[in-house]
Amino acid sequence: MAGLAAAAASIVLPRLDLGAEALGLCLRVSFALAAGALLLAALFITRISDDRRQIAESEQRFRRAMEDSAIGIAIVSLDGRILQANPAFAAMLGYSREEIEALTFFQLTHPDDLQIGRETMESMRAGTVNAFQFEKRYLKKDGTPIWAHLAGSVIRDEKSDRPLYLVSQIEDIDARKQAEARIAEAETRWNFALAGAGQGVWDFDMRKGGTTYSSTWVKMLGYGDGELDGDPDRWLTMIHPDDRAAVAEADRAHLDGKTEFFEAEFRMRHKDGRWIWILDRGKAIERDADGQLIRAIGSLTDITRRKQAEERLIVSAAMLADEKERLRVTLQSIGDAVICTDAANRVTFMNPVAEKLTSVSSDEALGKTLSHVYWAVDEETGHRIGMTRLVTGEEARSDQNSRAVLIRHDDTRCSIRQIVSPIINERNEFGGLVIVFQDFTDARALQRQLAHAAAHDALTGLANRSSFIRAMEGLVDQARKDDAAVGGRHQFMYIDLDHFKLVNDTGGHAAGDALLKRVAEAVRGVLGPKDIVARLGGDEFAVILKSGSTSGARIAARSIIDAIAGLNFSWDGRSHAIGASIGLTAICANCGEVDEIIARADAACYAAKAAGRGCVSVAPDGKISDDRSEPAEPLAAAS
Repeated sequence: MAGLAAAAASIVLPRLDLGAEALGLCLRVSFALAAGALLLAALFITRISDDRRQIAESEQRFRRAMEDSAIGIAIVSLDGRILQANPAFAAMLGYSREEIEALTFFQLTHPDDLQIGRETMESMRAGTVNAFQFEKRYLKKDGTPIWAHLAGSVIRDEKSDRPLYLVSQIEDIDARKQAEARIAEAETRWNFALAGAGQGVWDFDMRKGGTTYSSTWVKMLGYGDGELDGDPDRWLTMIHPDDRAAVAEADRAHLDGKTEFFEAEFRMRHKDGRWIWILDRGKAIERDADGQLIRAIGSLTDITRRKQAEERLIVSAAMLADEKERLRVTLQSIGDAVICTDAANRVTFMNPVAEKLTSVSSDEALGKTLSHVYWAVDEETGHRIGMTRLVTGEEARSDQNSRAVLIRHDDTRCSIRQIVSPIINERNEFGGLVIVFQDFTDARALQRQLAHAAAHDALTGLANRSSFIRAMEGLVDQARKDDAAVGGRHQFMYIDLDHFKLVNDTGGHAAGDALLKRVAEAVRGVLGPKDIVARLGGDEFAVILKSGSTSGARIAARSIIDAIAGLNFSWDGRSHAIGASIGLTAICANCGEVDEIIARADAACYAAKAAGRGCVSVAPDGKISDDRSEPAEPLAAAS
């Protein structure tokens, strides 16, 4: 360009009639323009070179960032095809880069999550959204699902703003999701455990707008389910005014992160107006980025009885200096057994009730370790109930157990109910234990007696009808399962006394009851220990021979008839003779239901009576015969 300018000047200027000065000026301008043009051209070329270099560097940085990224990166077309993927994304799903770039995001997405993100994609196509992020499941090459967090943006044409493709970042969050699932499962188990232990549970969740309480807790306060849910501050209004400030301070300390747990004991008003003591223990489990509470969970336990016991112990400890003797007399006179120990777990006191229940005298026990005198185990597990020694500074608490069993030195046992409370001195140091226990043997024996009475006849002591039917049902079910051979089946007898009504009519019901007891003893006396004997009602009895053939059952039935016939029963100077008729049938796999078996034996017994009484009639497979030499009357005639 400069050369052209100089050439033009050399041609044109000589033809112009210019002075020497003007000519020199024109030449200088021409050369200046030429130099400026050269400079502009050089700058333009340099700018183009810099732009190309920057583009190359930018492309290099993007390529390196994509190749070296620890999380997956993919360039995706608008129809879901994977245009380019980095090694991290391919490795996350178990593919090679070539394999994954031949697929679409729809092929990689878990079928249940195909709808996730579609609304966002539609918004991006419409130009209303330029970035996106959501969580979904992908499928690895081996078919295993994996959770991922997807975030990215849409790249648009600078002039038309038309979306061109998507750049997505895919982060593996499968471990986090599994951890969240384990946490949720653990929370569920925890809630069930607390509810099973009779403890209330509360759950404060800002996302849900308040606090929810378990049914155990609201019932503890006399309310219905859901009646207290909602307002997160309502529980504070229900606390006793004298306790409210301390509870609020403990709550603030935990919210501020000063304490690991929130824990407080306080009084709350029951719906009926009374005050109950509550142990409230909770923990913040989720906070936002600013440290503000999002969610907290805790439990509430009714400790009214414990607090009452503690208050009594506190009062006693405060008066101990000048009223020790009066306290000792009081402990010796109460109906509960009491044992006290020192900090080294040595016995310091036993009242007379404790001496009686442990079978250890106070003189022998004093100074000995607690285990030498008192050894309690759990009635269900058989494990020893430990007596925990508190660490100095630890808060005192009482342990209660209503299913403890005291084992004495002679291995005899006594059912007890115990409360173990620590002794804390003025310096908040552990000073020993106070064990208060009661003899609970009679109460538990009464429970067992009631269970026995529910299954046995009150007059004879034999099994009653309901328990006998249950036993038969079990045998019938077992026979069907085993499909036992004839030789291994059980036999059922239906026994009806002959001439018993005459005893009742002449001697009264007292005579009848006395005779029924004799009959029960007679029947039981000729049978084996495994055979089941029951009184079905009135003068009707039943027997299950646990094993044996029909012939063996006939012999046993005849022994019963002979034993009853041989009873020498007298009442008011008058002798009474009775007999028995027995219907016999089998309990086997194809014998039908229990009521059918009883009905079959009952019909056989009726046939025995029709055949002359005092005999046995067998009804196998619904047919009836008797043990006499002559055939019994047909069933139709007998009935």
